[in-house]
Amino acid sequence: MKNFRSPLLISFSGLDGAGKSTQIDNLRETLAAAGLKTHLLSFWDNVVVLSRYREGFVHKVYGSERGIGAPGKPVNRRDKNVRRWYLTLSRHALYLLDAVHLRIVVSRALLSKSDVVIFDRYLYDELANLPLHNAASRAFIKAMARLVPQPDVAFILDADPEAAVARKPEYPLDFMRKCRQSYHALASLLGTFTVIPPLPLNEAKSRVVEHAMAALQTRELNQQVLTAPAA
Repeated sequence: MKNFRSPLLISFSGLDGAGKSTQIDNLRETLAAAGLKTHLLSFWDNVVVLSRYREGFVHKVYGSERGIGAPGKPVNRRDKNVRRWYLTLSRHALYLLDAVHLRIVVSRALLSKSDVVIFDRYLYDELANLPLHNAASRAFIKAMARLVPQPDVAFILDADPEAAVARKPEYPLDFMRKCRQSYHALASLLGTFTVIPPLPLNEAKSRVVEHAMAALQTRELNQQVLTAPAA
């Protein structure tokens, strides 16, 4: 494939423990084997505004433990699973700031010489933390989805909550079940996602690669049409 004038934008969202890192690594390896250059960005590290302050707040105020949970070494995280009304209100404001910064980050990334820009999480993972049953929050979510650049492929990796908790024991199982419901509700609300269902690992990898390659081929065909000389 030829280099594209503008990189393809792909995002990965989903439950903690859904396998985002595994799928991203596999996709990057596949694209590299096809001679394509990728640029990986982490939403928390590269986009989130005041990330250090926000992380420190939940550790100090709510006693959230640091680190990433692993089998046999669970971590008691207390951040997005704390759903008090004043935190929900503040999340709306913080997510708006993140959305504005995301526009800047994406615009810069799309100027890179990469063929594909991949986001490990996106604004969607924050929006899934909001009460989607609330009309005001749903209106806010739709507005934020219009504000930020829409990925060419926005993956949601669905996962069985029990399996996700087994891989990353950070949050209570009941919360993970509710979180999965939120991702499904978000997908229904926005209708712009490519949902990868819980599948055996190799099959899930194949689905992700197929969708990414199809988007690349569509982009290449569109650019050939745009650059074709007039008859």
